[in-house]
Amino acid sequence: MEQEHFFQCPYCWEEISMILDASVRQQTYIEDCEVCCNPIEITATFDQNELIDFDAQSIEQ
Repeated sequence: MEQEHFFQCPYCWEEISMILDASVRQQTYIEDCEVCCNPIEITATFDQNELIDFDAQSIEQ
């Protein structure tokens, strides 16, 4: 089951969306912003196909 989630890019502050796979309970991956193309570390947690935690961070230290 896929869900679209809207959030603010940690680089350019534009609102963007990503399609998340709700069938995977805990997931962390890197995907580029569709506006500024910078890499974002996405962490999402689902419980019974409901998004219960989401975090989008820049990968710069």
